[in-house]
Amino acid sequence: MRSVASRLAAAAILAVGLWTMVVGPVSASTRQCPDPDGCVLVTPINGFIDPVIVDHLESIVASLDDSDGYLGLVLVLDSQGVVVDDEAFADLADTLLESKVPVSVWVGPSGAEAIGGAAELVAVLGANGTATSAPATATGEAGKQRLPGRFGDLFAGDASLLRTTAVSAEGARRAGITSRVDAILGDHVLEIEGVKFETVKDSEGRPKRAPETAGITQTLPLASQLFHTVASPAVAYLLLSIGIGLLLFEFFTAGVGVAGVIGAFSMLLSGYGLGVLPTRGWAIGLCLFAALAFAIDIQTALPRVWTVVGLVAWTAGSLFLLEGMRPPWLALATGVGGMAVTMLSGMPAMVRSRFGTPTIGRSALVGREGVATTAVDPEGIVEIDGARWRALTNRSTPLAEGDPIRVVAIDGLTLEVEPLEGGAIDYREKRGKRGADDAEAARDL
Repeated sequence: MRSVASRLAAAAILAVGLWTMVVGPVSASTRQCPDPDGCVLVTPINGFIDPVIVDHLESIVASLDDSDGYLGLVLVLDSQGVVVDDEAFADLADTLLESKVPVSVWVGPSGAEAIGGAAELVAVLGANGTATSAPATATGEAGKQRLPGRFGDLFAGDASLLRTTAVSAEGARRAGITSRVDAILGDHVLEIEGVKFETVKDSEGRPKRAPETAGITQTLPLASQLFHTVASPAVAYLLLSIGIGLLLFEFFTAGVGVAGVIGAFSMLLSGYGLGVLPTRGWAIGLCLFAALAFAIDIQTALPRVWTVVGLVAWTAGSLFLLEGMRPPWLALATGVGGMAVTMLSGMPAMVRSRFGTPTIGRSALVGREGVATTAVDPEGIVEIDGARWRALTNRSTPLAEGDPIRVVAIDGLTLEVEPLEGGAIDYREKRGKRGADDAEAARDL
């Protein structure tokens, strides 16, 4: 029986999950600039630009319009694309361009990228303000322009290469998408109008400028960060894998406990993430069909043809789940490999363990056939349908390793077995004769 503590933990997890689902992402609220000489607000944008990021940026711009003292808003961009619809993307671009506080973008730090729609955002802000990038960054692979014609042709002339290729920081500058290569964020901030600086010396004694203006960093609120993380391809896919696995596990065990609650919560989060990302409906259908196929064989405690069908469907659904992208290979290997190990080994072992308890389904083993994995004389080990059991046989019919056996009775968790051929008395005949003898003895009395 599950403990009270486990049930309380399950209830707590469910309550937190439902609360998060109801409240949803939290809008940003920018505090007042504490420096009378002005401030610069910096907000990191990592991962896909999804509804959470759009809401975050629009909330920041609205707060800045009602605040005084801010000299600029800097987007520190490291994004693999935009996953909101074209209308929402265009509204975001309009909001950033119409902000009372100038908005600029720095693709950084080194190793960052601005791919797909994110490259369009860099181009728009660069054409109407300032866009720079750090060394060892990549910008481009924009594909067909998503922003409407009122924003102009963002990748005309030398910039056309960025439609199909991700170029370096220097390449983006030569194409006119960015204006400079800024090694660090401070270099970008120094070019914002009104920012004060001081002259300092670097490690080699050379003079350089350093910002004196206060900088404030505003990140996503915790709840918004959760939803933004869930909407990443790797996390959404892994949550789907975990949710299906735990729900199957819970379905084939007694009661509703922590595994079921966590599985349901994972499915809810995965549903949100996959709803944001561009998904293929038929691929999601394949993943759900795979779960049904797994369930057919799980109840037999023996992986058979339906497990193979399920693994094929799961692998195909995983590979084609997202349109225009796919989860990282590490996430795919974890999801497909983990599901294979679970369904080929873990789940059957769990069901056999449940099946072997003294209270559930033991009588169905009587009459089943197997093989002795050790000598049974009179005790030993036998294997039935891939599961090993302690076994006991009559001293007059000892079994050698490898002999085929038949279960004739169960005593607790120990099986009483006999050889298929040459047993003292076939168990059916034995039971029939025993019943006849008992009846005859009763008549004699």
